Amino acid sequence: MSRASRAASGLPPQSQRAIAQLGKDISIARRRRKLPQRLMAERMLVSVQTLQRLEAGDPTVGLAVLASALHVFGMTQRLAELVAPDTDRAGISEDIARLPKTTHAVSDDELDF
Repeated sequence: MSRASRAASGLPPQSQRAIAQLGKDISIARRRRKLPQRLMAERMLVSVQTLQRLEAGDPTVGLAVLASALHVFGMTQRLAELVAPDTDRAGISEDIARLPKTTHAVSDDELDF
């Protein structure tokens, strides 16, 4: 069994639902733009079957296919922002928790300018 199929079959239910919703949202975005699947697939440089799998929420569809669909919609930046450090609340909380509890005043010897 390939890694992709093992990863897809082991997805938690909430991840499966999120991927299915993403597929539906891509379908809605395409239809709002009045793009037939054939034309959308051509613009994405994929087959119609691959686009159909993406819209159906197939978790084995590659990330490049998703990125291509977002590009066609002019939404590439959204992919770049998915796990951006400045919006990672859990990561920021961890950073804050690791801050020292106390600090000391800087001596004149430590000032090097």
